[in-house]
Amino acid sequence: MPPERPSNPAARHDGWRTLQRFLPYLWPRDNPGLRRRIVVACLFILASTGVQLTLPYLLKWAVDAMNMSGPRLGMVAMWTVLGYSAGRFLGLAFDNLRNIVFERVGQDATRALAEHVFAQLHRLSLRFHLARRTGEVTKTIERGTKSIDTMLYFMLFNIAPTILQLVVVAVIFWVTFGWGLVMATALAVAAYIWVTRTITEWRTQLREKMNRLDGQALSRAVDSLLNYETVKYFGAEKREEARYGQAARAYAEAAVASENSLGLLNIAQGLVVNLLMAGALAYTVWGWWHGQFTAGQLVFVQTYLTQLFRPLDMLGMVYRTIRQGLIDMAEMFRLIDTQVEVADAPGAPALVVRHPSIVFDNVVFGYDPGRTILHGLSFEVPAGSRVAIVGPSGAGKSTIGRLLFRFYDPLAGRILIDGQDISGVTQASLRAAIGIVPQDSVLFNDTIGYNIAYGREGADAAAVEEAARGAAIADFIARLPQGLDTEVGERGLKLSGGEKQRVAIARTLVKNPPILLFDEATSALDTRTEQDILHTLRAVAANRTTLSIAHRLSTIADSDVILVLDQGRLAEQGSHADLLRAGGLYAEMWARQAAEGEEAEAVAGAVAGAAGA
Repeated sequence: MPPERPSNPAARHDGWRTLQRFLPYLWPRDNPGLRRRIVVACLFILASTGVQLTLPYLLKWAVDAMNMSGPRLGMVAMWTVLGYSAGRFLGLAFDNLRNIVFERVGQDATRALAEHVFAQLHRLSLRFHLARRTGEVTKTIERGTKSIDTMLYFMLFNIAPTILQLVVVAVIFWVTFGWGLVMATALAVAAYIWVTRTITEWRTQLREKMNRLDGQALSRAVDSLLNYETVKYFGAEKREEARYGQAARAYAEAAVASENSLGLLNIAQGLVVNLLMAGALAYTVWGWWHGQFTAGQLVFVQTYLTQLFRPLDMLGMVYRTIRQGLIDMAEMFRLIDTQVEVADAPGAPALVVRHPSIVFDNVVFGYDPGRTILHGLSFEVPAGSRVAIVGPSGAGKSTIGRLLFRFYDPLAGRILIDGQDISGVTQASLRAAIGIVPQDSVLFNDTIGYNIAYGREGADAAAVEEAARGAAIADFIARLPQGLDTEVGERGLKLSGGEKQRVAIARTLVKNPPILLFDEATSALDTRTEQDILHTLRAVAANRTTLSIAHRLSTIADSDVILVLDQGRLAEQGSHADLLRAGGLYAEMWARQAAEGEEAEAVAGAVAGAAGA
């Protein structure tokens, strides 16, 4: 894959800078086979161009021979028209052989660029993905990767042959007709290019606006469909239709303006082309009238200009396509240039975990500069212990999990695992040492078996089945007609909350990490399912270092140590009994949740009594 040279994201990329970054894909240094294909394709281009430049001579000779008498001249005319037909076929054959040879180059370049962007998106921080809409990102990638194949095709197969034909035709016209026709052709070509560039620059602005509105409409559609249930909950179908319709109408207006400008461009180009054609043909007829030219030379000029104007007529479309391709690729290069917020240090070693302890040492962190979440937080999770983190909403509990996985780096302080600063080790080794069961277990739209095996690359069927038994989901899978091949649906929505959590637990068991993080893993479940999942989690946590982030205190009361956070600071720590005796924040939270539980039981009893009466 060609090396990337990041540039200033604020600069416009739809010009030579983008073209320079695109060229390594046209001539891949690490693939001599593709370079040979490009050379062969260029030879076919030269052969096709040479054949096409001889065709007007053949027609001229045929017409001149037909205007003269004699048996041999008739045979000459016959052979020249047959040669003309053969030349047209050879030109067609060379063009298609060129396409066949070059197709591998275009597809490989597109693949290489798409893989590079996809890898870059996974390297970018969580902050980037939370800020960008998925629909806009996917549309940018789609347009950018498609543009590279088009760019390669037009640059090699249209622009280069057109320039070659212009030079050769100018020489032929100079030799045959003198400087007058050469200068007229050059003036027309210059006027054509100027008209094309001027109007296309205006159209580019319209196209950029259309692309922006297209991405906005798509992102609104994707966002709405991903939140399908929320839309239904609030009866907001009409609101979503109006919101999408507004974006779609804005895109339609921009598309109309863009297409109308295309019509204006075609009219201006046609005017320049036909003025030159009229002048050149009139000049040839005038020369024939005065005995300077033959009738064949009229066909000669007309054929050359037609062959010349055919690629020139496409030049407007080619220029627009390349211009738009540069814009689309520039957007994708901006994604590539996006700074990776969390990166491995140069030469960072892998994390080696022998005693899986966790230490937060005076950690300061905030998502925004003016809003600090953690204020010098310090605590330790000894190897093999079960530690829970609790506290009011907004205390910074979930932030601890994101920092532990190094989705973000602390603004100050250190996070240590087995005495090693996680900022100094590779992220891959760090994340391999930690397993997580989150509150909302999002699954891939694939089978149960695929989602469980996702925990470790190369996991075999035996490992998947063992993990399913360990997560107490094997009996459920056995009852399914398709077993492990059962599709779970988008984000796993075909499964219940408890079933999704068990799949997530099984996935973590397949990973088999020394450290486990339970991020409010049962808060979205009913009481009975919660107790079943808790029993499974306790079995899974045996002989591992476990960090549990919880809202309901009853789920972590048996932890070895409970850390109580308040506004990003460690307010209390100790066992459940010690914290209750201390009568502090934890005791207050416990009393409040106990009161809420008693109130709920009282209401349930009253409802049951009323129903019995």
